[in-house]
Amino acid sequence: MNTPIFGWFQIIRLGLIQACLGAVVVVTTSTLNRIMVVELALPALLPGFLVAWHYAVQMVRPRMGFGADKGQRSTPWMMGGMLVLGLGGVMAATATVWMATQPGYGVGLAVLSFSLIGLGVSACGTSLLALMAKRVPDERRAPAATTVWLMMIVGFAVTAGIVGKLIDPYSPLRLLQVSAGLSLLTALITAVCLWGLEKDADPQPHVTHSETAQRLQKQNFKAAFHEVWGEPAARTFTVFVFMSMLAYSAQDLILEPFAGAVHGFTPGQTTQLSGWHHMGVLIGMLAVAGAGSRWVAGRWGSVQAWMVGGCLFSALASVGLVHSAMSADWPLKANVVFLGVANGAFSIAAIATMMRLAGEGGPGREGTRMGLWGAAQAAAFGLGGLLGTAASDLAHALLGEQSTAYAAVFGLQAIMFALSAGVALRLRASPTRTRSSATALAMNLDDQVWLKEGSSS
Repeated sequence: MNTPIFGWFQIIRLGLIQACLGAVVVVTTSTLNRIMVVELALPALLPGFLVAWHYAVQMVRPRMGFGADKGQRSTPWMMGGMLVLGLGGVMAATATVWMATQPGYGVGLAVLSFSLIGLGVSACGTSLLALMAKRVPDERRAPAATTVWLMMIVGFAVTAGIVGKLIDPYSPLRLLQVSAGLSLLTALITAVCLWGLEKDADPQPHVTHSETAQRLQKQNFKAAFHEVWGEPAARTFTVFVFMSMLAYSAQDLILEPFAGAVHGFTPGQTTQLSGWHHMGVLIGMLAVAGAGSRWVAGRWGSVQAWMVGGCLFSALASVGLVHSAMSADWPLKANVVFLGVANGAFSIAAIATMMRLAGEGGPGREGTRMGLWGAAQAAAFGLGGLLGTAASDLAHALLGEQSTAYAAVFGLQAIMFALSAGVALRLRASPTRTRSSATALAMNLDDQVWLKEGSSS
């Protein structure tokens, strides 16, 4: 009997968990950020370092995914990750309050808190994606990925709005109360969503006793990681995730300053410009989801076309930003919306491809593969903001003029997107499908041997 696939009810439950994850993270990375800088008058470098640190901790994602593979269930890792994340969120709020009286101790506790946040996100997020890769059919992957990510974005927006109202006017006690309440609420919602989610996902006896499954169970993390890294498609896709996400994240911290410094936008106008970009991302995500829902399972090349095309159009939009740095008449808003659409298209197509590749390399290592790609994304996001702002400052120092400096940075971003498209094209010729067929054949032979031995006895 095959493992039952997920319908939309199960996918929405996973989306609610992702929304809970985003709800806790957005408070720690935005609300606490503002309190440290504005209310406590601490250097902006401090929250920047803490956010970068929580990304650095996510290098443990492959180990978390391996743990889910080993236990053959994702539920304990998702629930445990959410509890750790919630604890880290409460501790981060406590650390922020502590900074007002004893900055040294407060910063020390904040580092520990953001370590827990990174660990919680790694355990919950990696296991959630691995479970989707195992149980969402091919034709539903792009719409499912869009649904889950949109629910996470909704979690960001709703939580930011509600928490903003609840802590206004700000007081340390109110911040702690809201943070604790949020962590408790998200843990309860996650527990309800996970209840019975994998009740029919227990491994079948003939799979558990097969020689291939036994070999996978006996492997340690180092051997499992080397095996996954040895898969050409997994390695190629890791490079793609890192390069594309590095280009994507590099623009985040320089787009609004660019609009203000070069085009004279007010703070309100730059915020609106960022909103237009996010709207474009949403349009791109929905476009891929709508197109993906009409494809027959197995025609993944169409999804790959969106991934490659999204990167190429992102490169084209970045070239437009280069031109906008040199011309005040350039339609910047339209350019930014176009960039958002391209970004949203390639990102959702990449997630759908990620889910496919996680299972295509052979069963039993979906979590490890997802962890590898999640670590690449975390590293890219951690470096992207830093390198984007650093490259802007360096270009300004060397070139001595803001327009040319920003144009140079956007030009580098265009090159990274174009190279990402080239890497994505290499996946078409990847031998992963052949490896997957060989692995499946080996497992089937093992299963047949076990069944024959069982019937003869």
